[in-house]
Amino acid sequence: MARPEGTATRGTTHPNRLRRMDRWIAATLGPALRRAGPPPLAVDLGYGASPRTAVELLTRLRSVRADALVTGVEIDAERVAAARPHERDGLTFLRGGFELPLPGGRRPLLIRAANVLRQYPEEQVAGAWARLCSRLAPDGLLVEGTCDEIGRRHVWVALGPEGPRTVTFAARLGSLRTPSDLAERLPKALIHRNVPGEPVHAFLRDFDRAWASAAPYGALGARQRWLRATGELARDWPLTDGPHRRRQGEVTLPWHALAPRR
Repeated sequence: MARPEGTATRGTTHPNRLRRMDRWIAATLGPALRRAGPPPLAVDLGYGASPRTAVELLTRLRSVRADALVTGVEIDAERVAAARPHERDGLTFLRGGFELPLPGGRRPLLIRAANVLRQYPEEQVAGAWARLCSRLAPDGLLVEGTCDEIGRRHVWVALGPEGPRTVTFAARLGSLRTPSDLAERLPKALIHRNVPGEPVHAFLRDFDRAWASAAPYGALGARQRWLRATGELARDWPLTDGPHRRRQGEVTLPWHALAPRR
């Protein structure tokens, strides 16, 4: 076997760490999951020292499509060996990296790469994205992003076979001081762009202003404050989600609105 492409992650895994990302995936990818002919396949790339995230992903996808399949892919052979006893109907584990060595060259409907690219230089992100997107099924989705250790704060990019589509910010609202707290979880493609003159910096600045303006609504709870702030933010930024998703502590924008300036 050729050497897998990539570098092992730190391997940190906590229960339900990726629940916010998974919840968004299940809602966004739901129509494609339901209309897929053969059982749809998802890949949990770089699942870490424990197979927990792959097990949780299978459960969440099967709430939408009962015959969904998940394959966990890890570059570390010891992690794969430790995960194998957890295999079950619909859940398998393979050693590999960005090349995704799936049997028969099968193309997955979903590739989830959480907390994987943060350890790479920024200049390598576009190549990794292109490599992974080339492996997707025609209506597939790559979700790549970062979260904190217990899943309170997430930011991720969703990409189709053609490239990046959207950026989503998600938080446990009760723990959020200001929206710009999410800056520390920006994915690698954006984290070094949170500086004056870059769109992501302007977005987080405006979000903080809207959050401050919505402070009186905090008496009704953090969710009501978030809804008011995102409603105000939508006057100047092209938010793509509606109130239902925002009630979950999410806000999504098209990639072009936050893409780095070159």
